[in-house]
Amino acid sequence: MSTVHFLNVGKGDCTLIEHNSGRDTLIDICKGNLSLNKEQQFEAKASQLLEKVRGNFGMSKLPTNPVSYLKDVGVTGLFRFILTHPDMDHLDGLDNLFQTFSVGNFWHTGVTREAPTFETGEYRKEDWDLYEEIVAGKGSGLTVLSNLAASKFKFANEGDTDGSSGDGLSILAPNADLVKAAIESGDVNDSSYVLLYRSAGGRILIPGDAHDETWDYVLEHYENAVSGCSVLFAPHHGRRSGRSFEFLDVVKPKMTFFGCASSGHLAYNEWSKRGLPVVTNNQAGNIVLECSNSQVDVYVENSKFAESTGCDLAIVNDLDYTFYRTIPDA
Repeated sequence: MSTVHFLNVGKGDCTLIEHNSGRDTLIDICKGNLSLNKEQQFEAKASQLLEKVRGNFGMSKLPTNPVSYLKDVGVTGLFRFILTHPDMDHLDGLDNLFQTFSVGNFWHTGVTREAPTFETGEYRKEDWDLYEEIVAGKGSGLTVLSNLAASKFKFANEGDTDGSSGDGLSILAPNADLVKAAIESGDVNDSSYVLLYRSAGGRILIPGDAHDETWDYVLEHYENAVSGCSVLFAPHHGRRSGRSFEFLDVVKPKMTFFGCASSGHLAYNEWSKRGLPVVTNNQAGNIVLECSNSQVDVYVENSKFAESTGCDLAIVNDLDYTFYRTIPDA
């Protein structure tokens, strides 16, 4: 069984995959600088917030620090860190992560952009500085890869040299043209990785902040691979972002998970008018997918949300998260 953790990290992304191979992958990071003091404050509020059953469950007020979370679930090192694209809500806590865990491989698309400003104090310059150091090839003991769409390489979508299985990850986008266009425009969203994880439970699509040109490319070249997938992690956290949502007519995910954003900014109606179910981190908190036997079993941190939908609160996983539903493959 492999396990996928879709973490509640506020207005950003962070996904952990514990592969059948025993290797661990972290895709993006946000809230990795959340201080212990802040975590304790959130814990103090949690008992009150989790007792409230409303349309807005308020879990966005209880974000998770991925570094602490990885420790809690027993991760001791990462085989790979994948940066979908260099926006700070996907880099927030990179330095803390690399100081805490050994990391063997770093994937990035090769896109370049100007350094952001750090005037507001929301993000830390040391995270950006480490990113620049890594992509410049100065990360000691770290293998840096900038493979693009259709790349086949060891431990991802090809088997290992000793004959054991790879990790089921395929890169669907970007290609070199999308990266070049993103550099020229200064908008790195259309250089975002679109990753397909072929788990034993079903296909899980992880598209970062991919925008319209990227989706056009994916549907032109990989329609069969993404059509009818089990799970979609909504691009750009589920925000409207002035984008087309016609890709949903092909992808038709059996379940979509949204990150956190103001409800007025989320594109709920694009999923609802197509009859596609959605769960948000603001409702569920952290979401854990257990993938095996052609099905994905979904567990949620917020038992009050699960209870409000009629779930059996007696069924829990090793983290004491409540069973929410099973998503069958195909």
